[in-house]
Amino acid sequence: MTTTVALSRPRTNRMIAGVCAGLAQRWGMKASTVRLLFVLSCLLPGPQFVVYLVLWVIMPDRGY
Repeated sequence: MTTTVALSRPRTNRMIAGVCAGLAQRWGMKASTVRLLFVLSCLLPGPQFVVYLVLWVIMPDRGY
């Protein structure tokens, strides 16, 4: 049986806002892997930085 983690920004394991750490926990990945993928995606054209800012605003901060 798999446990699902709600999409939220954790208070621990943050670098800037906790967006990558929250996504990593939701998808069952390491936070460093998601951060690396985000940085590499920023080398390509697209709205990656804007998506990060939007996620920062809409993802709730985990209370623990």
